[in-house]
Amino acid sequence: MRSRSWTCAAAGLLVVAAVGCTGGGDADSPEPPATTRATSSAPARTPPPTAAPADPVSIPALIERDHRGSDLRLGDVLARTSAYTRYAVTYETGGLTVSGIMNVPEGKGPFPALVLAHGYINPAVYTSGRGLAREQDLLARNGYVVLHTDYRNHAGSDDDPDNDVNLRLGYTEDTIGAVLALRGSGRPEIDGDRIGLLGRSMGGGVVYNTLVVAPGLVDAAVVFAPVSSRPDENIDHFQRGGGDPVVARIDAEHGTPEENPKFWREVAPVTYVDRASEPLLIHHGTADDTCPLTWSERTAAAFGAAGKDVELVKWRGEGHTFGPRWPASMDRTMAFFERHLR
Repeated sequence: MRSRSWTCAAAGLLVVAAVGCTGGGDADSPEPPATTRATSSAPARTPPPTAAPADPVSIPALIERDHRGSDLRLGDVLARTSAYTRYAVTYETGGLTVSGIMNVPEGKGPFPALVLAHGYINPAVYTSGRGLAREQDLLARNGYVVLHTDYRNHAGSDDDPDNDVNLRLGYTEDTIGAVLALRGSGRPEIDGDRIGLLGRSMGGGVVYNTLVVAPGLVDAAVVFAPVSSRPDENIDHFQRGGGDPVVARIDAEHGTPEENPKFWREVAPVTYVDRASEPLLIHHGTADDTCPLTWSERTAAAFGAAGKDVELVKWRGEGHTFGPRWPASMDRTMAFFERHLR
């Protein structure tokens, strides 16, 4: 496992090179997989920093922030299985208490850990741990401590009233804080030197942000059916056309992409892909009618052009939430984490 600079303060697939929804899809006839990777010897360059202070709602501001995550507390036992125990948890990050669930495998640790970032679910109906139930169970059964963050404004977490108008960048802080809280917990079942990320849909965008804000924080990352790495595309696709009143507040506060292109460039993780240092695996179904496949193709191409270790797996016939090919996609996910976290 590499040293770190971060401290606390199968079948039917072919392989190439988030606002979002949570994550089956359509079956197709089996065919042999083919694999290629996106790489480049000429890394892309991040635009040079300006002399002016970073907009507080921006990737540069998140980069400059002193991220903290601490006080991981295990609460009630929610379930016991032969493979793991499921706990309600809280942790502290950015001055807020954030809730979630944690699955701890049975047996002798320490175990590698994964932080899961869920897709969009209306906070008014969200319940703790909702969004990635299949993944939580399977990954714990395969020997990973799984911390599923609820994010701020969800379930038992503290409120952040400005989070939506600030493009939900607080979810990125919560995810970074979850990793730091795991690493600093001192719990013997957690190996703080082996931590990965997994995000779905909107959570995929959270993972992109985390990789460029905090390179070296984790060992590897996987995203399923992710949103665009350009927030303006997500807002146009999911909110603006549907008349979401938050859009008017966003436009008033930050300007539209036409009025303030600098702001929108600086909230896009794709602008800063040259900062990322961890291997990234992207899963996307060819029949996804929620998050267009082209979003992942463009994001993978940008990581590849920056010389990063990125792989995009296109699952033929799968929709946004994955169905028949989900087991095969998780086999590939676990093999990926096995290479980088074991």
